[in-house]
This record gives sequence, structure tokens and C-alpha cells, in this order.
Amino acid sequence: MEHNSIARPIRCKAAVCKAAGEPLEMEEVEVAPPRAHEVRVKIVCTSLCHTDITFWRMKDGPSMFPCILGHEAVGVVESVGEQVQEVAVGDTVVPVFLAQCGECADCLSPRSNLCSALPYRPGMPRDGTTRFSLAASGEPVHNFLSVSSFAEYTVVDVAHVVRLGGDALPPEQACLLGCGVPCIAGVGAAWKVAAVEPDSTVAVFGLGAVGLAVAQGSKMRGATRIIGVDVNPDKFEIGKKLGVTEFVNPNDIGEQTVSEVIKEMTGGAGADYCFECIGSVSVMAEAFKSSRIGWGKTVVLGVDGSAAPISIPSFDIMRGRSVVGSYFGGIKPKDDIPVLANKCLHKELELDEFITHRMGFDDINRAFDLLAQVQCLRCIIWMDGAEQKAGA
Repeated sequence: MEHNSIARPIRCKAAVCKAAGEPLEMEEVEVAPPRAHEVRVKIVCTSLCHTDITFWRMKDGPSMFPCILGHEAVGVVESVGEQVQEVAVGDTVVPVFLAQCGECADCLSPRSNLCSALPYRPGMPRDGTTRFSLAASGEPVHNFLSVSSFAEYTVVDVAHVVRLGGDALPPEQACLLGCGVPCIAGVGAAWKVAAVEPDSTVAVFGLGAVGLAVAQGSKMRGATRIIGVDVNPDKFEIGKKLGVTEFVNPNDIGEQTVSEVIKEMTGGAGADYCFECIGSVSVMAEAFKSSRIGWGKTVVLGVDGSAAPISIPSFDIMRGRSVVGSYFGGIKPKDDIPVLANKCLHKELELDEFITHRMGFDDINRAFDLLAQVQCLRCIIWMDGAEQKAGA
């Protein structure tokens, strides 16, 4: 293995974000060798997530410019630092924003997927510094969510790296396993958090990438009725391919509320499981009202930007309904991503439906435009433009 005593700084191309909401600029950056517990990865392809869009637009957030965004990717290990044992040069890996050290109380418990030894912090997880700088000036460039995949090379802590072994998963599918969207947050929420039971009824509020993955995960768990709720009727066609059996458009139900319609559809009972995938406290409350008295479970995946509280009557909680949050779909990255990869290989989990666009690295700003305008679910960005697939 090539440790950092041998590895040298690498100069490569990166899409650098220099100001909130401004187009990314292609720059030559210097990527330092990996330090102890770190891995330097050559990115094969990356994808754009709504979280990237959110931070890219953030004008009032913590000082983070210039920075390299991106946290959905797949790559190949180029070099490793000291004390790295679980991956080697040449391994195919998925970098992830959520750590799994494997040793803390949370990592050792099946009840949590939030590593308490390496909680999120700006910069590299163990020292808060960065491994990027502008080649021309030496100015430091901040990393992002412990990944920074909008660069030809990146340095990631080994706790944030998942090795993909065995049969080869197509890179553009492996790429989508690295983030909460769509596969992890959606499929994981149905599989790990809700533990959807066979023959149950599920209601999914919001049929974006996360909601569609929830539908697919619920179908995999054996749900017989999956009700999709969205204001865009075009979502029903792709939803049907991923498991949605019925569709409710809030704009087409007159004076009724969505919860009233869902209760009518279920004989007055309500859905066994409701998933909120939008990030609206009013929709969270409506999802809760749509759940069944006695055992209805509402899983919140969306994040409300205002951090407003959810209004839920305490009497309804007392009657057996519950609300639970889902972070990263309840997935422990190193344990569960290889399982999901295997399901992809055996066609138990379909990711191709989520990939609507493909392009080369130089066109990354066009990918931002497409996602910002809600014109795509996922856009795969190949670092080598020659590797683009047909249909881009």
C-alpha cells in the first residue's frame, strides 16, 4: 500500500465554489497526501444532490468559501495514510458523509447510525483542516461534508469510506449509494427505520428521489398498497415503475384534506406507515393525521429549513400513533451499503430509474441548473467526459 511517506501532492482539476449561488469555477487545485487514518481517492463519477444545491445557495451560513462541494461519488483508492488497514490501493470505494468508526457506543449499537466518535465538523473529521488548496496561490479550499467529490481527487477519512468488493457494480449505480438520496434515505427508511411489514398500506408524501425510493423500499418489504402524494401528475408514471399503486394530487381533491382522502381510501383506518419526504412541517402534520390509530407510524425524512416545530395533538400520540425521524435512512454505511450494492447486482433494487441525465465534468454547472429547476432526479457527472453513456 502506498502510504503518505511515499505519496506526493497531486495537482488536478476541481469545480470550486467561490460564492453563494455563483457558477462553479474550474480550477487547478493541489490535493495533499493522506494523513493517518485517511485515504486519497481518484473519483470516477459523482452525482449532484439537493444538499449540494442548499449549501451552494447558502449566503448566511458558516464561512466556507472557497470550497469543493459534492458528496455522492464512487472512486478508486490512489494512496492511503498510516494506520489504514481496511482498504488498499486499487480498491473501489464509495465515500460517505456519515462516519462509522466501528468502535464507539453508537457504532456498536443497532439502535443508532450516528457515530459519536467522529460527529460532523467542518474540515477533516480528526483535525478540522483541509487537504485542498488553489495551485496558483496556495489559498486553502474548504472541503464539504467530509467528501468533496467535485474534484478529480479527494482525501477522505477511512471512517467515511465503504469498500465495494466482489462483483462489479456499474459506477453510476455505486455513485448513488453514497448519500441519503435517493437509495439510502428512502430505501433505508422503509427497510431499517419503519421496518414496513408485508401486506401493509404505505403513504408517501412527495415523490421526488427520496419518496420514490421509499416506494421502492416499501415494495421490497412487501407492502401491498403504496399511495403516492404529489402535486405533479407526471410523478405517477415513474412512481408506478417503483411500486406506487395509487396517486393523490392535493390540487385535485377540492375542499378535502389529504388525510381525509387517505382515510377514505383505507376504509376509515388510515395508512399503517406514512413517510414525509418534502421538508414541510404542515405536510408532516398531515402525514401524521393520515396514519392509522393504534399503530400508525410516521417517518420524517424531509428537513424544514426554518426548524419550525411540528404541531401534533398529544391525545393522538396517546392512542398509539408515533413519529420518528430518519437520518441517512438508519443505515450504517460500512454494514449496509454493501448489502444494498448486492441487491442492485441481483436486480432487487433498481437505481437506473433515478438517473435522468449524464454529462462530463466540464458541464457541471448545467447539472446545477437542471436540478435547481427540478428537471432531473439524478445527473451522473463523469470525471472523464469520454465515459458518458448514451442518452445524456
